[in-house]
Amino acid sequence: MEGVNSNSASEQLFARARNVSPGGVNSPVRAFRAVGGTPIFMRSGAGAWLTDTDGNRYVDLVGSWGPMLLGHAHPEVLAAVTDAVGRGTSFGTPSEPEVLLAEEIVGRTPVESVRMVSSGTEATMSAIRLARGFTGRDKIVKFAGCYHGHVDALLAEAGSGVVTLGLPETPGVPAHVTADTIVLPFNDRAAVDAAFAEHGDQIACLITEAAAGNMGVVPPRSGFNAFLAETCTRHGALFISDEVMTGFRVTRSGHWGLDGEPEGWRPDLLTFGKVMGGGFPAAAFGGRRDVMEMLAPVGPVYQAGTLSGNPIATTAGLATLQLADAAAYARLDDASAQLQAMVGEALADAGVPHVIQNAGNMFSVFWGAETPVTNFAGAQAQQTWRYRPFFHAMLAAGVYLPPSAFESWFVSAAHDSEALSRIAEGLPGAAQAAARAVNPERRTEAE
Repeated sequence: MEGVNSNSASEQLFARARNVSPGGVNSPVRAFRAVGGTPIFMRSGAGAWLTDTDGNRYVDLVGSWGPMLLGHAHPEVLAAVTDAVGRGTSFGTPSEPEVLLAEEIVGRTPVESVRMVSSGTEATMSAIRLARGFTGRDKIVKFAGCYHGHVDALLAEAGSGVVTLGLPETPGVPAHVTADTIVLPFNDRAAVDAAFAEHGDQIACLITEAAAGNMGVVPPRSGFNAFLAETCTRHGALFISDEVMTGFRVTRSGHWGLDGEPEGWRPDLLTFGKVMGGGFPAAAFGGRRDVMEMLAPVGPVYQAGTLSGNPIATTAGLATLQLADAAAYARLDDASAQLQAMVGEALADAGVPHVIQNAGNMFSVFWGAETPVTNFAGAQAQQTWRYRPFFHAMLAAGVYLPPSAFESWFVSAAHDSEALSRIAEGLPGAAQAAARAVNPERRTEAE
């Protein structure tokens, strides 16, 4: 059986969880549907390692889907959080940590003003509402394969968990809700030009992942984000750069530090999450002051949240950002580069066709690809059936990978030589397992 033993604590917990939660999980990709077997229930994390409920240790390449930039249970982050908890967990009033974190974000990104929320979905939802309120327009543009949270209007061709589970258009989203959503191929300038030529005076905003990370890692072509910013400006629309995943991970200022800063362009609005919460539920959106001041209580666009700016979450996020110095980012980038090289070598030695793509230290493997993947169609064409045996072989070797071929791999500044050695030991066997994999569709036809 793939996954854990039937007598394991994870198996027992999963059986109990399915009685009280849909699918036994609280976020779909955790259910292991794409890779098979039983989800692993984790008990603790320390540095680059996770320990499950049976005491097994794994090198973690998920990192809570990006937030654990410094590794799990960083002592200085824990100390800051412990101190904050001792003063109370939630007040429903303004508090100092939210101001300090907002100042940190404004100081290292293009935003002039920022509003705290509790999740990336809230951030993108609120940014879209604000853009519509500011422009007085209704239509929005997004790209196929880019995931911006489970906002109704943005779930069209959303990549990530939706494509992992093979879901079509999501039930529960009325057709009229997505009627004003224009979905285009990622990295396609001609499609953008055509959409704005036809609907330019009706488009409130264009939203894109700064570098796509939810169909696997698909970076923007050179100059693409600058082109989007210029196109939006020319047509009076707002350009929203979603940095929930890349923000403060790929550089201290996010992907904009790789892409926008050298080119001199700035998004009108940005969304943040994951790293800025240091492992706690925290997110934010921000941008031009004149746009942000359309928000209540200054302006007429309403947005609110009981736990927005929570003192514990903002304390954890602030500590994480302040501890992530140049040396930490250098360790991140070095660990990622070493890991990409090891994975590429193992797959090449086993004869597995593949392409590895990265955005800074985020990366993923496209199975069976022979040329760079530039859009969602290319991502969907990969041989995902090779990933299932690779995943389970690595799991058996003590390496916890994302349980979907469409997700990014994440390292932390705590991924040291011991962690990388554990990964290196498991790669040859896992690559051979991927090489032996059989396309289930061909097997069915033969039968």
